[in-house]
Amino acid sequence: MHSQTFTLFQLGWRLSYSHDLTLQDFEAGYPARVVGVHRNALSVLSARGAASVILSAAVEPAITVGDWLLLEMEAPRVLRLLARQSLIARIAAGSERRLQPIAANLDTLFIVTSCNDDFNLSRLERYLTLAFEAGVEPVIVLTKADLCGDVGSYLDAVRTIAPAVACVPIDATSTACAEPLAAWLGGGQTVAFVGSSGVGKSTLANTLVGSAARVTGGIREGDARGRHTTTARGMFALPSGAWVIDTPGMRELRVGAVETGMNAAFDDIERLAAQCRFHDCRHQGDRGCAVEQAVAAGTLDGRRLANYRKLQREAAQAARSTKERREHDRHYGVLNRHAQRLQREKKGRDY
Repeated sequence: MHSQTFTLFQLGWRLSYSHDLTLQDFEAGYPARVVGVHRNALSVLSARGAASVILSAAVEPAITVGDWLLLEMEAPRVLRLLARQSLIARIAAGSERRLQPIAANLDTLFIVTSCNDDFNLSRLERYLTLAFEAGVEPVIVLTKADLCGDVGSYLDAVRTIAPAVACVPIDATSTACAEPLAAWLGGGQTVAFVGSSGVGKSTLANTLVGSAARVTGGIREGDARGRHTTTARGMFALPSGAWVIDTPGMRELRVGAVETGMNAAFDDIERLAAQCRFHDCRHQGDRGCAVEQAVAAGTLDGRRLANYRKLQREAAQAARSTKERREHDRHYGVLNRHAQRLQREKKGRDY
């Protein structure tokens, strides 16, 4: 738990958050930021200092690291969740396909991958889609650059999918890695690290924080895969005054309804699609398809198109699931209200 106190602006407060609050809100409570999420409690920081808040099942939606809360003035209880400026989320594993928040109110998303067999363009496209959907600036961080003899090939590969996105090769174990990342680590800025296990997220976070208090695991020889080293999300202060959120390595990253993010992450395909003969072209054998013509001509990677189609299917499924869940909840609410009315009428007849 942090012993140091911070002003709201040092914690990343923006004047826009005040638009969600009234004078009565400030009389009843005070804003605090979530810096840790545990099984049944939250760790928060505010101008009052650090506190632990017991989670209540009544708080919806699910709270995540980086969220701003309004806490009760007399006790550390959640009055409500303040409107988010941004949210990185994925579809949780399981049949319900509910949206699982990962980190909130970010300025930058560091997408971490390594210069070894973990490097995967399709996975990077997924993370880019999430960042663009949230309206958060993505930065691709290439770790283990010090162990690679051909970093340029990785940089070139990234440029094929995201030429306008900054890509920074680093040695995550060296304190010198802070310098090329400094532009995104100013006072009051919030960044999150995402990426698969073993790419060096926790090592990088420890290096930037200046402490190795969190234990990091090693890499299994032969497959470049790391042990899962971060099991809970936490937000940590950097010497620069920035805040960094480290997230668990994700075995599975399923996207939600991310039409805006897809359009931005695959803008080259979107531009080609606008040239197709038919406006409802599916890019799967349709006549006059400019997208498939680009693949045939070698100007568009077939892998990229396949991943685009795959993400489109996932996004469409997520949209359908959300609609079905809302319809189910609405129908359940109608039935519940009808049952309550019948119960009241029965009580009235009994009297």
